[in-house]
Amino acid sequence: MKRQDNLFLIGPMGAGKTTMGRQLAKKLHLEFIDSDHAIEAHTGASIPLIFELEGEEGFRKRETAIINELTQRQGIVLATGGGAILAPENRQHLVNRGTVIYLHSDIAHLMERVRHDKNRPLLQTPDPESKLRELMEIREPLYRETADIVINTGEKSIRSVIQVILDQLKAYQDSVNT
Repeated sequence: MKRQDNLFLIGPMGAGKTTMGRQLAKKLHLEFIDSDHAIEAHTGASIPLIFELEGEEGFRKRETAIINELTQRQGIVLATGGGAILAPENRQHLVNRGTVIYLHSDIAHLMERVRHDKNRPLLQTPDPESKLRELMEIREPLYRETADIVINTGEKSIRSVIQVILDQLKAYQDSVNT
């Protein structure tokens, strides 16, 4: 049976997983964890450095190990990295160990939020928007398949998105418990 005391936030870079996760954790009196920050703390290296030294494959192995570890905890809000859903075992851990919320946003809003962020190794290309579109083409079906709840973070304020999440979460948990 799925644990209801864990919330796992999935979605692309720039969707607001860390920002929303912190606020949700505070409102629900849960511990907040960002999987990318946990990887950095565990390795003592930044995500861009891990990508540089080990490539995406090396980073994904670390990510899978940390997601397995973190999703076994209780009473957490976990913000995952944008590509965490690529590994089938990550999707399985997320689905089986908590409620998964997909924070969806369109490409324009995502680009607005990540355009100048140098900590996004996959976007360090001549055409970051095309790269983001390419990533979303692959990841969007996986986000939707994994999610219990889908929330559009588009143009809404953080406060209004948090309220929508709380409302949807209550409705979802009520439906699961009946």
